[in-house]
Amino acid sequence: MRKITQALSAVCLLFALNNTVTAHASSPSPLYPGTDVAKLAEQAPIHWVSVAQIENSLMNHPPMAVGFDIDDTVLFSSPGFWRGQKTWSPGSEAYLKNPAFWEKMNNGWDEFSIPKEVARSLIAMHVKRGDSIYFVTGRSETKTETVSKTLQDYFLIPATSMNPVIFAGDKPGQNTKTQWLKEKGVKVFYGDSDNDISAAREAGARGIRVLRASNSTYRPLPQAGRYNEEVIVNSEY
Repeated sequence: MRKITQALSAVCLLFALNNTVTAHASSPSPLYPGTDVAKLAEQAPIHWVSVAQIENSLMNHPPMAVGFDIDDTVLFSSPGFWRGQKTWSPGSEAYLKNPAFWEKMNNGWDEFSIPKEVARSLIAMHVKRGDSIYFVTGRSETKTETVSKTLQDYFLIPATSMNPVIFAGDKPGQNTKTQWLKEKGVKVFYGDSDNDISAAREAGARGIRVLRASNSTYRPLPQAGRYNEEVIVNSEY
């Protein structure tokens, strides 16, 4: 009898524990989790800079060639890429290899892209300095393109400072971003991706990170500052 009682007690205990685990697993997150000053004040220990500080660092340098990546650096262009994926390859990245997508993206779909405010400030600063501005993108090249005119119009770049967009792409035999930066003598290059920073360094240029917006379709988000590069504050928009 004693053994039966112990067995029943064990079963009841196991049942109770199982219910507790199930309840905890299905419990919703608290509506008001709260926070504290330490969490609010937490900042990554990276090399933050402002546009004004970059300008100050260039004060004693003569006009130079500077470069910008396009997508997620000067333009929030996710709307076009989102539309491209939904049209040509829902659920996959195959659309990025489709020439039909690039024809659309490079010939009008940037009308749906949003100019980033940090790019307005940076480009205005470099125009004022008299620098020559290059846009070097990983987009695939197409027979025609309206991206150059769109960027010139969006950022009010005078013809004396503006150069046609360079489409580095990813086809074998094409110049890489590094090769283009070397060829054009770019001294400062702004980009949001790890490849932008590494390309700048390989070309002997100063690579400066622009933050990618958290709602960008280009995932995963890069780890800004991982190369101890300068990262511009408030540059996600």
